Amino acid sequence: MQYKDYYEILGVKRGATEAEVKSAYRKLARKFHPDVNKSKEAEQKFKDINEAYEVLSDKEKRQRYDSLGANWQEGANFTPPPGFEQFNFNFGQGGRQSQTFGFDEMGGFSDFFSSLFGDMMSGQARQSSYSSRGRNIYDDLGFSQQAQSRQSPKAQNLDITQNLTITAKDLYNRKPLPVRFKIMEKCPHCPPRGGFCPSCGGTGIISEQKGVNVKLPAEVTDGQKIRLKGEGKADAYGRKGDLYLKINIKDNEYQVEGINLAKEIEITPSQAVLGCKKDIQTLHGKIGIKIPAGTSSGQALRLKGLGLPDKSGKFGDLNVKIKIVIPKNISQKQIDLYKKLADLD
Repeated sequence: MQYKDYYEILGVKRGATEAEVKSAYRKLARKFHPDVNKSKEAEQKFKDINEAYEVLSDKEKRQRYDSLGANWQEGANFTPPPGFEQFNFNFGQGGRQSQTFGFDEMGGFSDFFSSLFGDMMSGQARQSSYSSRGRNIYDDLGFSQQAQSRQSPKAQNLDITQNLTITAKDLYNRKPLPVRFKIMEKCPHCPPRGGFCPSCGGTGIISEQKGVNVKLPAEVTDGQKIRLKGEGKADAYGRKGDLYLKINIKDNEYQVEGINLAKEIEITPSQAVLGCKKDIQTLHGKIGIKIPAGTSSGQALRLKGLGLPDKSGKFGDLNVKIKIVIPKNISQKQIDLYKKLADLD
């Protein structure tokens, strides 16, 4: 019978404390769980890890295992100590036939385990993952009931997509923006065997508000997605999804065209004909511009270097679009003058 050195499997010394055993198990179980590790040897390795933890984390089993004494050194030539050879463990009552536990009935445990601890796995504690302590060793890691039965749960989508509306000023400043979002996921605190859960109020779903600060990359565009690694949902195996921020550029004053901006200013017909000076507000501050005589509606004036920064730190342009508007309150005298101008056309 193949001897199993449970201490070596978990990578701990024979005198390891309960905390050291638990810590080693947590680390290895996450590393070799078949839902995480797809290598061929992962499943067997995971099975050995669970078996080793089942023994070394249980005081009674560990004491029996340690009592083998010199036999543990015999490795592959291990023979059960006196009294354990061909041991049949009778869990029947009223004359029921005895039985020897094998691979399936012991929840995947080895013959070595069965030969030593089959008598301790009676009753409810005989369930594959339960020890005589009456608790599931998977609970330490938060593994699901499905994972406990060695069936791989359907892969969860741990990513979150969140819309982020920004303005031209946000793009210009490039300061970290606070983003808040809500995560709704299955409650991890619900009792495994039913009952009321105070964490979710019995709904099975918990909602959590999270916040992150996001620094926008240069030259970000409308509709672009920004990925924040590890800011999504987390599952019981320690895996984390990503947060995707879908950019929505919305500005009442500026149109964003890459690193260039455009804005509209209004002038009167007389200003368009004669030309004028106008003070306008830009992201870089207030400036004065000169509108040449004879400017038409829809014409654009390019103001170099007053746009948004690019990746190198240089700035795009601001295109000022002219819109000729008729004043709302026109006097009779102005109307008469417009009539005279019409006669001259």
